[in-house]
Amino acid sequence: MAEEYGRKWDRCLADTGVKTVTGLGVGFLISVLFFKKRTWPVAFSSGLGLGMGYANCQHDFRSPHLIHGRMIKDQ
Repeated sequence: MAEEYGRKWDRCLADTGVKTVTGLGVGFLISVLFFKKRTWPVAFSSGLGLGMGYANCQHDFRSPHLIHGRMIKDQ
C-alpha cells in the first residue's frame, strides 16, 4: 500500500513539474512574440500547467484501485 502511494506521489510531482515548466516556456514564447514582453502570459500559462497537474493528482488519488489504467480487484 505504501509503495503504491509512493509511486503515485512520484508520478504526481513529475507530471505537475513537467506541465508547469512547459506552461512557463509557452507563456514566455507567447509573451515575447505577441505581447511585447509582458509578464501576464507567463504567469497565466504556468498557472494553467500547475492547475492541470493538480487536477491529475486529485484524480489519481481519488481512484485508489486504478494503477496506470488497470483495474485491480480486491481479493
